[in-house]
Amino acid sequence: MQFVLTAHDRPGALALRLETRPAHLDYLRAIAGSLVFAGPMLDEDGKPCGSVMVYEAEDRAAAEALVAQDPYSKAGLFAQTELKGYRVVVKDGVVGA
Repeated sequence: MQFVLTAHDRPGALALRLETRPAHLDYLRAIAGSLVFAGPMLDEDGKPCGSVMVYEAEDRAAAEALVAQDPYSKAGLFAQTELKGYRVVVKDGVVGA
């Protein structure tokens, strides 16, 4: 099952994000088989202000574990997170069921 994480950075946490980014990217490489896609949300100035990640996980508990082990989570970067089940309906311009 797929799960989408929407995570909003704490205000003024850009320095923490940049400092933690190498460890975060190493983590994403390590769990690449569990990632559908991932990337930063951008503020009006084009600077990262949060993250969106879609995980492939056995269940919600497994998805929560993936989120908890992320260096961004461990560093306390996020002010608010939301993890929900997710289903792809349109992919590569093709509408599915």
